[in-house]
Amino acid sequence: MVGSSSTATHRCIRIGDKECEYNPNFRLILQTKLANPHYQPELQAQCTLVNFTVTRDGLEDQLLASVVSMERPDLEELKSNLTKQQNGFKITLKTLEDTLLSRLSAASGDFLGDTELVENLETTKLTAADIEEKVKEAKVTEAKINEAREHYRTAAARASLLYFIMNDLNKIHPMYQFSLKAFSVVFQKAVQKAQPDDALKQRVINLIDSITSSVFQYTTRGLFECDKLTYTAQLVFQILLMSKEINAEELDFLLRYPVTPGVSSPVDFLSNYAWGGIKSLCSMEEFRNLDRDIEGSAKRWQKFAECECPEKEKFPQEWKSKTSLQKLCMMRALRPDRMMYAVRDFVSEKLGSGYVVGRSLDFAASFEESGPATPMFFILSPGVDPLKDVEKHGRKLGFTFDNRNFHNVSLGQGQEVVAEHALDQAAKEGHWVILQNIHLVARWLGTLEKHLERHAAAGHADFRVFVSAEPASTPEGHIIPQGILENSIKISNEPPTGMQANLHKALDNFNQDTLEMCARENEFRSILFALCYFHAVVAERRKFGPQGWNRSYPFNTGDLTISINVLYNYLEANAKVPYDDLRYLFGEIMYGGHITDDWDRRLCRTYLEEFIQPEMVEGEHYLAPGFPIPGNTDYNGYHQYIDDALPAESPYLYGLHPNAEIGFLSQTSEKLFRTVLEMQPRDAAAGQGGGATREEKVRSVLEEVMEKLPEDFNMVELLAKAEERTPYQVVALQECERMNFLTQEMRRTLRELSLGLKGELTMTGDMEDLQNAIFLDVVPKGWTQRAYPSMSGLALWFTDLLARIKELEAWAVDFSLPSAVWLAGFFNPQSFLTAIMQAMARRNEWPLDRMCLQCDVTKKNREDFSAPPREGAYVHGLFMEGARWDTQTSMIVEARLKELTPAMPVIFIRAIPVDKQEVRNVYACPVYKTRQRGPTYIWTYNLKTKEKPSKWTLAGVALLLQI
Repeated sequence: MVGSSSTATHRCIRIGDKECEYNPNFRLILQTKLANPHYQPELQAQCTLVNFTVTRDGLEDQLLASVVSMERPDLEELKSNLTKQQNGFKITLKTLEDTLLSRLSAASGDFLGDTELVENLETTKLTAADIEEKVKEAKVTEAKINEAREHYRTAAARASLLYFIMNDLNKIHPMYQFSLKAFSVVFQKAVQKAQPDDALKQRVINLIDSITSSVFQYTTRGLFECDKLTYTAQLVFQILLMSKEINAEELDFLLRYPVTPGVSSPVDFLSNYAWGGIKSLCSMEEFRNLDRDIEGSAKRWQKFAECECPEKEKFPQEWKSKTSLQKLCMMRALRPDRMMYAVRDFVSEKLGSGYVVGRSLDFAASFEESGPATPMFFILSPGVDPLKDVEKHGRKLGFTFDNRNFHNVSLGQGQEVVAEHALDQAAKEGHWVILQNIHLVARWLGTLEKHLERHAAAGHADFRVFVSAEPASTPEGHIIPQGILENSIKISNEPPTGMQANLHKALDNFNQDTLEMCARENEFRSILFALCYFHAVVAERRKFGPQGWNRSYPFNTGDLTISINVLYNYLEANAKVPYDDLRYLFGEIMYGGHITDDWDRRLCRTYLEEFIQPEMVEGEHYLAPGFPIPGNTDYNGYHQYIDDALPAESPYLYGLHPNAEIGFLSQTSEKLFRTVLEMQPRDAAAGQGGGATREEKVRSVLEEVMEKLPEDFNMVELLAKAEERTPYQVVALQECERMNFLTQEMRRTLRELSLGLKGELTMTGDMEDLQNAIFLDVVPKGWTQRAYPSMSGLALWFTDLLARIKELEAWAVDFSLPSAVWLAGFFNPQSFLTAIMQAMARRNEWPLDRMCLQCDVTKKNREDFSAPPREGAYVHGLFMEGARWDTQTSMIVEARLKELTPAMPVIFIRAIPVDKQEVRNVYACPVYKTRQRGPTYIWTYNLKTKEKPSKWTLAGVALLLQI
């Protein structure tokens, strides 16, 4: 007996005495297996529901049978008949043997006298000889059939690979759920529409191309824009690995990017981090002497590394003759910010330009694939209404509200009953139903799934369901049932990107009537346009990550339209334009209502102060360099002005430095490779000649960490040494305690894993997570919970940890303050900065709450100091992002291009009374522990500036302790 449920999770299928894991598609697989003549009838009868998972080889065999049955039905029929004949032979022999054994056991005395028994024996012998002869003939025929079928195996293997890549996408986002049932339909349609050809070899190539492009289109229309390249990269890498066109070790380098720690770059145009990558690359035979060549021909390499699009240029020297993947490996070290473009070019070269060119989705084509059992699922993005397409297509086909065969239900506030009634009626009479925002009714989703399942089987042929939902912001918040997602055609709709598209879109919320509704026409139109620009800026600035906004906010068109209503009311009610009141309402209430971070609030406020000023009506006022606010014109004139006058897309439009884009692109490519690495099959390295196996790599890292990890700090000895307990000594003791807490956990978990790998301990979930993290070069979760914030991979994190321990050991010798303190080396840098104030407060008997820190940036480096100052401390190890510090003028100045995080000189920090601090010509610069910013904020340093502080606020200038 076989049972099923689309939401089952802990089940098995038992076939004979074999048990396998559950897969949501087990019903289809089982049907295929049972239809397969290889399975003996008695074995088919033994199938019971326990657990079942399709394997890549198993699926390949099933898809091979499927493609051969479509391409060569004669072969498949012959093979089927042959198998039935073989089974028939076995049954005949078994029956004869049973009869013979029965007679022999029943015979008494001299059984040679039993004529019937002797005749039966003779018949069995002749039949067995005859069957043996026929089996020999059948084997020859079967070999010929199998040989003919094997020609199609490459197409089946490609399809099986595509399914498993597609099925792994739920590791990126839980919305990406696909069923084998839906996949097999796509597969069969792809085989049918493949270009015919008389030559078998070319026909198989055509099949592979058709299957690949069909599955690619089916998958990508349901992916967010940011995940499409990740999927495409995984697709091309796996296809090339399967055909052995690329080296697994080189791919591993590209994805993992291991960096040799502690090396200094001998050339100006490469950072130490980039040089660490080059050094690591040189350990491979194909890249031997790369470091020597870069050093020896520095000018040629510098010209290549600093050109605008290096991925389009030839590499210097003989390196231009390297393979495409080897070039990607070198580019990863030289220009990480261009890797997204380089990967696109790689995909285009290997698979064709159709796999990288973004196409606008044709709704009608997707609709053709829908049916009563296949709903269309729209994954919503803010500010996009995909259901307009449904209504438009419905009007073409005669499904409208007026015809009473089109139902639109917006879920929430008790609309579930209405939705159920609409579904029942539509399934019966062949109507269309739109169910909007199903994510708002989490408890009802199970009921919806059952309704869809019931109507899928018995619904009217014209019955269609269109569902929309917003994706959850975290995997834990995901609530859409797997059954609904798997059976649906998923379509993602995203808002336009870029300033021009966003500005047009903001203006589209209004019309000519809006522009004419206010008596104060000039002021109203100018501020309305400035608000549209402001709205476009705050929405699109998100793409620059933490340098754009510390946290991501759901700004929406409602914020803009309500702001315009407020503007109208205030202009109508006041004789003078209340600029301060308007800015406060827009920045602190309408948009500020979303904002939870104080620095983001300052940014929002600064934008409005820059954009909305009295000068905007009186004369020229610039919203961005080269983009003055337009004069008084009509609605279409404003749209035309955007097209004509808006400068090309660049960070300048947002007040940011061009480096912000380089940093954003570098981090995006880092995320791309990290995700593709995590999606690699677990046995990839071992199976494809990629050097050491997963377990060997883990064991090697584990042994290295265990060997290098120093002993714990002896807290009893340290406490005895620190008799005075000055604020600085307290900080040192706390840091030593925290370090012990971390290193003890590291030792414990590594010992357990070591025993687990040897087979002396049972592997637990935590041990497997640790093993996985070590393999992926990620800091394990259990360690990060006890450690300091860091964005480094495991190798660099561990090098950094050893440096911190060394620093603490030096400090703990006699607890005297180091000549220059490495501020980034603390678990809690705030505690050290507070200690500076406490020491000063004790000495001068000042109240702590009336003190602040004064930061004077020196012109020296760490090596220039041999003793600490009499009061306060010298700190080093800080970096500036968004600008740079000029030691000549001792001011913040514009950053140099491609110098993303220049190091700061040593900073002298001392405590002073609040009323003595300098507040003019200074920029209040936030200090963060990592580039993640946001929750890693520790302090604010006032830094001198000639420019207006607003310039640095808009540029997202901050100091970082780690880069």
